[in-house]
Amino acid sequence: MSNASPHVRVRLGPDGPEIAPLGIGTWQWGDRFYWGYGRGNYNDEDIRAAFEAALTAGVTLFDTAEVYGMGRSERILGRLVEAAGAPAVIASKFFPFPWRLTGRSLQRALRNSLKRLGIARLDLYQMHWPFLPVSIEAWMQAMADAVEAGLIGGVGVSNYNAVQTRRAHAALAERGIPLASNQIKYSLLEREPERNGLLEVCRELEITVIAYSPLAQGLLTGKYSPENPPSGLRGRSAARLAAHQPLIELMRRVGESHAGKTPSQVALNWLIGKGTVPIPGVKNLRQAQDNLGALNWSLSEGEIAQLDDSSAEVAR
Repeated sequence: MSNASPHVRVRLGPDGPEIAPLGIGTWQWGDRFYWGYGRGNYNDEDIRAAFEAALTAGVTLFDTAEVYGMGRSERILGRLVEAAGAPAVIASKFFPFPWRLTGRSLQRALRNSLKRLGIARLDLYQMHWPFLPVSIEAWMQAMADAVEAGLIGGVGVSNYNAVQTRRAHAALAERGIPLASNQIKYSLLEREPERNGLLEVCRELEITVIAYSPLAQGLLTGKYSPENPPSGLRGRSAARLAAHQPLIELMRRVGESHAGKTPSQVALNWLIGKGTVPIPGVKNLRQAQDNLGALNWSLSEGEIAQLDDSSAEVAR
């Protein structure tokens, strides 16, 4: 039987806002090239229904980025938040394009994101990647300036390894500002953060781990098989999908023992059990409701260990 006690809320970083231990990723909101937004697959009404379902369930963290849909994701999210009139924790990201070389470029991009979102202050602003030529320390100084200017509440990074995370944390600490989060690819099929020391560093420094692609772009939902692979750019080889099936079947069995939880819900609950905040992307109400079913119950330690062992056979 499921443990029906609700998940406790978690803090975003050592002194940030309290949130549910699950958020919503919005890469799909407005992205036509990869996800097919507006091509009959899903539309603004589908997204609105998903957004409202999340708020109703107590999920308030919504993660976007300036490059998602070339700014459309931020615009869509901003309109939804304004229309809802309910508190939301909004996170966006700065992309360090090679022509962006100064702190002024970060502040310009930040102000453009704020304009698209229709807000005066972001709860969390994240460096999307640790790209050169600008150093991590220089970007963190620009982030600290934005905090002190009242434009952002917290600083995060994304795709930073253990060494880069320590550097970012140290640079911000010189200004008396904590590093709130590191957003990384982490799932039952992507477990490198456990092996390379990154999770340990984040725990040590009280940095919240935000897990993106927590369902491996649909591969952990149980929807796909060698006979029914994802379409388009998300297509995978039949051999790889076949290798995933024992893990998927275990997820089904575990879910059944918790009042019929789905593989998606098991995958997300596994990440919550690891102390992270997964941010599955949603395109419609059905997906939102499925993902929100990961809350308010818990896998046992034994079940987490079973999933660990099974996924180790196929995870990267």
